[in-house]
Order: sequence, then C-alpha cells, then structure tokens
Amino acid sequence: MFVYLIRRLLLMIPTFFGITVVTFVLINLAPGSPIEQKLQAIRFGAGAAGGGGGASSVSGRGDTAVNEEVIEALKKQYGFDKPIHVRYLIWLKNISRLDFGESFTYQEPVINVIKSKLPVSLTFGLFTLLLTYIVCIPLGVRKAITAGTGFDKISTIFLNLTYAIPPLILGILLIVVFAGRFNLFPLGGLQSDDYESLTTWGRFIDRAHHMVLPLICYTIGGFTELSILMRNSMLDVVKSDFVRTARAKGLSEKVVIYKHALRNALIPIATGLGGFLGVFLAGSLVIEQMFNLDGMGLLGYQSVMARDYNVIMGITFISAMLMMVGRILSDVIYVLIDPRIDFK
Repeated sequence: MFVYLIRRLLLMIPTFFGITVVTFVLINLAPGSPIEQKLQAIRFGAGAAGGGGGASSVSGRGDTAVNEEVIEALKKQYGFDKPIHVRYLIWLKNISRLDFGESFTYQEPVINVIKSKLPVSLTFGLFTLLLTYIVCIPLGVRKAITAGTGFDKISTIFLNLTYAIPPLILGILLIVVFAGRFNLFPLGGLQSDDYESLTTWGRFIDRAHHMVLPLICYTIGGFTELSILMRNSMLDVVKSDFVRTARAKGLSEKVVIYKHALRNALIPIATGLGGFLGVFLAGSLVIEQMFNLDGMGLLGYQSVMARDYNVIMGITFISAMLMMVGRILSDVIYVLIDPRIDFK
C-alpha cells in the first residue's frame, strides 16, 4: 500500500501539469482579456464624464480615446507583454510560493477573494455531504431489506421524481410556494437585517432558517444516486454465501444485516467518500443566483466572464489538488473498509 501511495503521489505531478496547462492555454486563447475589460471600463468612464460623446472611439484620437500607450502600459502591468509559455512559467514559480497573484476584478490578492467566498460554499457543501450520507445509507439499506414491497416501490418513484426536477425549477418552486405564498422562509441571503442584534442562539436559528430552501436544492439530486447505489450494493451482498452462512448459524437478522452485510455493502459507497474534499469549493451558479448567495459558484462564473485569469487559475489549482488527494483518500478508505483489498 505504501508503494502504491508513493506512485499515486508521483502521478499527481504530470496530472497537475496537464490540468493547469490546458486551462491556462484555453483561457488565454478565449476571446477577450483583462486588458479589454479595463479598456471598456476606461471608455465607459470617459463616455459617462463626457455625456457619451467620443466614448466609442478606440483609435487613440480625442481626449476620451484610449491610445496605444495606455494599452501597452496595461499589458506591461498585467504581464501580457510576454509570450504565453513565459507567463505560465511565471505562474508556476508564484504557485510554488502559494502566491496566486492579484485579482484583476477585485484588485486584491486572489487568495483573499477565495477566502471571502469560501464560507458560503463550505457551509452548504458540508451540510449537503452530511445530510446525503446520513439519510441515504439507512434509506438504501431499508430499501434493500424491503425490496419489492410497497415502501421500496413508492420511495423509488419519489426519488426518481426528485432527481428529474432541475435545480432551477425546484428552486423557483420552493421560492414561490414556501417563501412567497406561505411566507415560511426568507427569499434569499444567509441572514436577516437584524442579524447583528440577535443572541448567539438567535443567530444560529436565523442562519438555519435561511439555509433550508437552498440546502434542499443542493441535496435533492444526490439523494437518488446514493440511495439506489446503496440499495443495489446491499442486495448483492445479501445474496452472498457468507450472509447465508451467518443466517444458518442462527444469528438474528439485525446482526446479519448491520454487522456482516453492511460493511461489505459500503465498499462501492467509498468511491465518493474521498470527494468530500470537494466541499471546500462546492458551489452552484444557479442556486447561488436564485437565493442571493455569494459563493464559489458565482465567483467562478464572474471570473470567467470578466476574464480574471488569476482567479480562474487559483480555483483550478485548488480544485485539481483537492480532486487528486480525494482520489487517493478513496483508495485508503477502500482498504480501511475491506482489508482484503490490496493496491499494488
């Protein structure tokens, strides 16, 4: 196992280079750039100051036009006067010092921008992960034990219906019904206007109240996949010889299911456990826009639209590292659940 882990860690190096090189090249070849965003801001400001006249000129003529000297100065300021491969090498050198650069949009270090958006995504990511596993594993076991009964059929229909509803439609439905018609939950945000004046317990209740609707949208899709996977895995294990042997010894059904069968049925579920690191950057553009949440999903979208290369590469770097480490953790969890598994 130790040799396998070393090999996987070494394989992370070319994988990291592959992900970052492709991302870096694609965002630099895409139409638009931070320079163009700056020029548009300058032209817009000049146009607003002058009543709009002359703001459309890019030729360098007139008092409000952007001349070539400004363009060259901006390129030099942001490092776009260098070839793309040189910029990538500079980025690698900075990353080795955990320096993600400065955001072109926010005019502050990228790491500070990510830190400011992280609490929202991390909160929903953790709660989504916990709720999904806490609910779906017992539900899948129950469905396997009662396979073919009314409970199994009705719960399967319900899970498939919820899985088929797009998050956008579900979010609109929840807002219209529960936040609009019945006024049971707030329309969006994470806290009320009087949040600062509340007690500690009052703040907890207020946050929980605001999180209910978006949390439903976050979790509802994963319920079906994990519940059905757990059910099918449990059914396969229950049919195994060692389970029949345990029953033949006179053990109670509860001991057979929860002591002998469950541990082996959890092996396929372990595939996704390593992905729990992804909760640090969990985010959904659709959900965050609907419920007015300022998280990683919205940050990623805005960074792409604004061509904020440093933020995009910062998110890519962190996501890639979390993904690769998560895959290795999944393998370790495999071995912990079933010591018979040996990676060589």
